Amino acid sequence: MKRFFFLISLLYISTIAFAQQNQNVDFKACNASLRFDVPQEKVIGNVTYTFEVQNKKPDTIYIDARNMQFSDVKINGKKSGWVNSATALKLYKGYKKGANTITFSYSAQPKQSLYFIKLDCPECQGGKEQQIWTQGQGKYTSHWLPSFDDMNEKVIFGFDITFDKDYTILANGEKTFDEVMENKPLRKVSYQMKRPMSSYLVMLAIGKYKKSLGSISKSNTPLEFYIRPDDVSKIEPTYRYSKQIFDFFEEEIGVPYPWDIYRQVPAIDFLYAGMENTTSTIFSQDFVVDSIGFNDRTYINVNAHELAHQWFGNLITAKSGKHHWLQEGFATYYALLAERELFGEDHFNYELYDMAERLQMVSASKTDTIPILSEEASSLTYYQKGAWALHVLRKGVGEDAFRKAVKNYLEKYAYKNVETDDFLAEINKVSNYDTEDFKKRWLESSVFPVKEAVDILNENKFMQLYFKLGELVDKRFKEKGPIFKQILQSDMYYPVKEEVLLQTAEVPFEDKKELITLAMKSGNVKLRQAVARTLTTIPDDYYEEYKSLLEDESYINREIALNVLYSRFPEKRKELLDLSDEWVGFNDKNLRILWLTLAYATPEYREAQKADIYAELQLYASPRYASKVRQNALSNLLYIGKPDPIVWANLVNATLHHRWQFAKFGRESIRKLLKQEGYREFFEGIMPDLPEPEQRKLQQLLDE
Repeated sequence: MKRFFFLISLLYISTIAFAQQNQNVDFKACNASLRFDVPQEKVIGNVTYTFEVQNKKPDTIYIDARNMQFSDVKINGKKSGWVNSATALKLYKGYKKGANTITFSYSAQPKQSLYFIKLDCPECQGGKEQQIWTQGQGKYTSHWLPSFDDMNEKVIFGFDITFDKDYTILANGEKTFDEVMENKPLRKVSYQMKRPMSSYLVMLAIGKYKKSLGSISKSNTPLEFYIRPDDVSKIEPTYRYSKQIFDFFEEEIGVPYPWDIYRQVPAIDFLYAGMENTTSTIFSQDFVVDSIGFNDRTYINVNAHELAHQWFGNLITAKSGKHHWLQEGFATYYALLAERELFGEDHFNYELYDMAERLQMVSASKTDTIPILSEEASSLTYYQKGAWALHVLRKGVGEDAFRKAVKNYLEKYAYKNVETDDFLAEINKVSNYDTEDFKKRWLESSVFPVKEAVDILNENKFMQLYFKLGELVDKRFKEKGPIFKQILQSDMYYPVKEEVLLQTAEVPFEDKKELITLAMKSGNVKLRQAVARTLTTIPDDYYEEYKSLLEDESYINREIALNVLYSRFPEKRKELLDLSDEWVGFNDKNLRILWLTLAYATPEYREAQKADIYAELQLYASPRYASKVRQNALSNLLYIGKPDPIVWANLVNATLHHRWQFAKFGRESIRKLLKQEGYREFFEGIMPDLPEPEQRKLQQLLDE
């Protein structure tokens, strides 16, 4: 009990100390010179901070630093009093009231937030793929750079980075220097920010990238789009509409883009969809698509969301997690406004409806009972309920007044920290809207106001029709068939037509054949996909028509159709496999891995190549590939079910992957196998040949 109170006291003292530091110490600028020991996955740096001691001189000044080693710590050019803990560099002597400078050297082997990607990729240029990138969302930058976990401490950052001369080196701000070092295979690149930002928005990205020829916004901001050399042909579909979104935001928000440059760069095995680092968004390689993949999966929404954060989150930053919706709700909503600009009102309202359905579901099930204004709220609440709250507010206030309030809010608190009442105060200045009632209904209640949302959606004619169509679910097909035909023959937005097909899923084929034919002849990839998903019984004489889905400009349509036809028409399997044996699909090789699996499982099909087919699947499951490829291949190898120590070893390796989704897949797959007879002995048999960290992880799973 005493130890418990001691720990609580330490936490309390630490919290008070940091609060006092914010009141009395203002860190102004950071200049960091960085290099990397790639084999050891280590970052090594020399750092200079300038700071000002105001008011009362604190006993200790803290710089957050997780598990780092320090040397040559000097304040104002002299050796200082300092101590290093597992979480911070603590300064207790050597600083004075007024301006100060601290310099030090450090090294770190970060367990998170900075990642070294090293793939022996047979298909990559040079046969290898190496990247270094950061993900500091929240308060994680202090794992690789001595900085500040508190979002309220804003600093002007500058970087000098040294790395292999053949690599592109990116960081926040404008590039001020780039030169290959004399007589060394290294280059030094410098970047400099001009305005302050929170530490969690610091970024690095190093890899072999090509940059687009360049784009300039209407306001003359340079826009830089990066891509891996192997993906140069994908740069246009990946970054499609980027300039339009940028120009739209500047006009819609009414405040010019607050930084000097904007760049975007994809990262292999990135943890999330994207991260809005100041001036430089890093996003997942999964969104790098060709012209076919663009029809299935686009970067547009993530692109707009992360760009909106340059204003909402980076220019102004929430004071605490309680007000996190001021970042995520705004970014989600403005991304929808960008999509409305690109794709129209019907698309915009349907996306709002889709969000509302998810929010209503969790609200009704009471699985998410935490309101927006809470540090414990879910992502769904911060992002999507936050977006809906803003839409309600915009509707209630009026679009012009809302724009004026947002503009005033951003200009008043630029480069500062904010809370919800700061924003609502600006709403109050431009309208008589009852923000207190709004706050209670939308921000302080865990209930999603369904009726209010539906009333707003019903202002759109497309949504009126969509809701009326939903009322026909229980009607007999003969009654609603003529209406469905009329809808499919119209130019209505495709979700209405999708709903028609969903409502006919259980209707006998002959009864709905005319509707299916209309949908298939529409040429709309999404509508044809709805046919693929809902047509569970395919008559023999419809084989050729359904087979046309294999020619669609859609990797999803091809995958669904190949699976369905392979299962429904065993006599056509050789024909289907011959037709699809050159397919690859998305970055996760969905079509290639499906083909390998079906080809291996098909008796009397390319028997002489079976060993090579299986070996290719094994290769994709190995650490030589990105986690999405590996997971796809491992899932299919587990489906095949061949006793294979290589597969089991790759599953164990997956459990230690930095990408938590893949690590979870590895753990859960092993747990399932351990429930089957004989697999405990199989895993125990491979353990001696595994690296020590993998042995420890496997033993944990065996001991559960």
